Amino acid sequence: MKTNMIKALPVAAIMALLSQTAHADTFSVGAGALAATSPYRGYDTKYYPLPVINYDGDTFYVHTLVAGYNLWKDQQNQLSIIAGYNPFSFRPGHSDNEQLKRLKKRHGTLMAGLAYSYNAEWGTIRTTLTGDTLDNSNGIVGDVAYLYAIKGDNWAVVPGVGVTWDSANQNKYYYGISNRESYRSGLESYKPNDSFTPYVEVSAKYSFNPQWQAFVTGRYTRLTNEIKDSPMVNKSYTGLLMTGVTYTF
Repeated sequence: MKTNMIKALPVAAIMALLSQTAHADTFSVGAGALAATSPYRGYDTKYYPLPVINYDGDTFYVHTLVAGYNLWKDQQNQLSIIAGYNPFSFRPGHSDNEQLKRLKKRHGTLMAGLAYSYNAEWGTIRTTLTGDTLDNSNGIVGDVAYLYAIKGDNWAVVPGVGVTWDSANQNKYYYGISNRESYRSGLESYKPNDSFTPYVEVSAKYSFNPQWQAFVTGRYTRLTNEIKDSPMVNKSYTGLLMTGVTYTF
């Protein structure tokens, strides 16, 4: 997959959404589409094709861009080491804003860390803590969410609420403006601190038969002042919508 295909995804969305559990010893492939907004000035909503590859075993799993190794797994608990490519990036040439075109690129990176989920009758607690491993941002991202599954015979809807913590280094890399960039672009220099960003999400799936499933996942993120105050940003929210079909072998 080309790294610029889903460049507008929020930083924690992939690691959180794609690290969700599934039935053990299953392998599925599929195709989907994704729509995503970016917080950056001059970026329009983008639409992309999205291949889907999922494998869930007792000790190892792959969810498209995220791979995990289970350290502990039972009916209620799952603790995993995870690694995944985070394609969130900034390309000056992709912005319609002339000042932003004079800034440096911000690259996607490989994030790695831990994921833990606790499942009970009253819902699921999902957490991830990951850090940049490629020396791009040297940032850390944490995510905590509560989800509750509503299930039918061949369908399920899972609404949830959560919050993402981004370290100061993470925000500085993706939203900060250095003195040199300020001089070159005319934008004010900016050095953000860490931030807590709330979001709501909902996922749904429908099984046509044991092999074929359709799915849709959406997330709305309300940006905090540390991000909104950046001269690179002109939105108060980001959103994504992902839908498609899968076939399970």
